[in-house]
Amino acid sequence: MVNFFRPRKTSPRLERLHELSLFVDLTPAELQIVDGLLHERDYLEGEVIFDEGEEGQAIYIIAAGEVLISRQERGDAGRTVQPGGTEHAAVQPRRRQGDSGRVAQLGAGTFFGELALLDNSPRSAQARAASPCKLIVLFRDDFVRLLDTHARIASKISRQLACHLGTRLRDMALSVGAYHHLL
Repeated sequence: MVNFFRPRKTSPRLERLHELSLFVDLTPAELQIVDGLLHERDYLEGEVIFDEGEEGQAIYIIAAGEVLISRQERGDAGRTVQPGGTEHAAVQPRRRQGDSGRVAQLGAGTFFGELALLDNSPRSAQARAASPCKLIVLFRDDFVRLLDTHARIASKISRQLACHLGTRLRDMALSVGAYHHLL
């Protein structure tokens, strides 16, 4: 006899996705819908995932391997010429002497590039595979469609994204002593 009411077993991939903070509030059925929007990409060690200044088009979740996030060093290369020949220095955060531009090295279970889900601003840093890695990608266009077709699911993801960004903003502000703006 077939038992129609027995809970369905989820795949190992869905179980791994559910462990990610971004998807932790999703039900198994909701997670299956999101899984249908995700794409897997493999990168070789040293391969650029995206460059600083490129338009952000996706969020990346590290399934395996490590990714290095870094910013370009600015010397005279940080200067730009405006139409009409006026030259000015690009506004960049001040770096300590010897700072290589490294922002973070991320491992499996983490994600990066999340601002791309919110807007199409240029990337603020470069992402490069620090080791061979497998990434799970959610493109902004797919996320926008999810907002239109499954608003509850997109809302749950957006809430987790907001929590993640808030935590990152607080940590960054505390590290530079600007915590009074976050009260």
